[in-house]
Amino acid sequence: MNRNAARPPGSSVDLAAIEAAIATLAEPAPPTLAHDALVAVGLADDYALIDSPIGPIRVAWNGRGVSAVDGTSDDRAFELAFLGRTGRRAARRESLPPRLARAIGRRLSGDRRAKVDLDLRGTSEFERAVWLKALEIPRGEVRPYGWIASEIGRPKAVRAVGTALGHNPIPLIVPCHRVVRSDGMLGQYSLGGPANKRTILAAEGLDPDEFESLARAGIRYLASDTTRIYCLPTCHNARRITPAHRVPFRSAAASEAAGYRACRECRPAGTGIAAA
Repeated sequence: MNRNAARPPGSSVDLAAIEAAIATLAEPAPPTLAHDALVAVGLADDYALIDSPIGPIRVAWNGRGVSAVDGTSDDRAFELAFLGRTGRRAARRESLPPRLARAIGRRLSGDRRAKVDLDLRGTSEFERAVWLKALEIPRGEVRPYGWIASEIGRPKAVRAVGTALGHNPIPLIVPCHRVVRSDGMLGQYSLGGPANKRTILAAEGLDPDEFESLARAGIRYLASDTTRIYCLPTCHNARRITPAHRVPFRSAAASEAAGYRACRECRPAGTGIAAA
């Protein structure tokens, strides 16, 4: 068909010339377009470095949420480990998306209302229950494994709770560093070991040495002789008890036998801690 023959009478418009001009405006697709599309639907991931009390750490994310937090110091090692765990490729970015960075910052500063979506695909229902319960522990406080086991309705699964925490793919954001051994000692930590756990807890305002000294003395609970309430030692209510009114206990049973009731906030009664 003769395109010029389709011109209205008296028109000087050249349709072929317009089409040729439009063709020159075409731009090639960005080289990251395919990867970005996969990230958006959760079939690939991006990652970037953020600062933390233990130095730079890698945070990976996709359209479903944060998928990994890792202390590996080498990009290639992280990418290979991530591929092995998830079956997905991760690409390095200069920084996190601003909204995600703000949400993580708020969460790490202690704002438990800050919403950080998590991509926990490939994990068990039990593991997810453990990790989501750990998210409820306030900044600067700790809970024993038995507390989580009791809270999720599996009071005999204390050892399994420890295993699940050791497999936490999103440490720091999911604060498994706030969960300690039932004997009151801090225990291991998946993001670099016990030394990093101490450093992070200290940065949150907890004194690890003081906490462990209570554990070595067999003190598992602190009560107030004015309120008649007993708490786990790091509960913010326990920290408000003045020395003159602080009553130590070795077990929840001993606390209740003495006429004290459990704190409604730290909920110590079901922690599974036995007398030393």
